[in-house]
Formats: sequence, C-alpha cells, structure tokens
Amino acid sequence: MTQPRIILVLEDHSRIYGSGDALAGRWNLEGVSATDVRAVELSVLWFTEGKGDEDMSVHFFERVEPQNGQCVDFRQPRPFSTMLPNSPLSYRGEIVKICWCVRVRVFMVRGKELILEVPFQLGTVPQPQKVLV
Repeated sequence: MTQPRIILVLEDHSRIYGSGDALAGRWNLEGVSATDVRAVELSVLWFTEGKGDEDMSVHFFERVEPQNGQCVDFRQPRPFSTMLPNSPLSYRGEIVKICWCVRVRVFMVRGKELILEVPFQLGTVPQPQKVLV
C-alpha cells in the first residue's frame, strides 16, 4: 500500500516575495482515496523562533472537506492564491527569527494527521551586523 503524501508547489520557485505580491501555488495528495480523508487545511502563516514567547499568525486559511455526502478527490491539484501583507517581513536575527510558510495539514479518517510546510521569504531585511567592542 502506498503511503499518503502531500504535494505542494509554489508558482515562484525563488520563494522570495515582496509586500503586496501574489503568492500562488497548488496542492494535492497522493496515495489516498476520497474516503481516507476527513479534511485538508491550507494556511499561509508566519511564526517567530528564538528567545522569549513565540508568536504565530495566519494570513490566509482554506479548509476543504466533503459537504453533504459529496466526495472530494484530493488527488486532483487544487490551486490557491493570496496577496501578501506589508508586514511582518522575514527576519533572521540572533535573538529572534520571523519565518513565513505555506502549510498543508491533512486530517485522515483514522485520526492520523499529515503536515507539510514550505518556507518562503517575505521582503528583504538586511542581516544584522555584529558590533565589535
């Protein structure tokens, strides 16, 4: 039996976007039947890593699930698109990092979850310079 797998492709292969740019792509599943999946969620989000409290915010969210007994063929590519905000910009500092990603989360009928994250960069913030004392 084939293992379930998430396919997530961003249209811009450089994965570097500016504020107000369109982020677009498509996702689909392999190795599943329509009856294996309860729902799939796609999110475009940012989160922080580093010292202190970690924050997260969802910019775009879409949930796909069967409605009124209708099956959904999750094997077929499903496009998505959103306009990116002005902030927060991606940042890779010594103390804190701001990371953006597209996340696909699959809820299987038998309770198992699959998650795939594809990182991307929003904006170009210069790297912090070390101060010599």
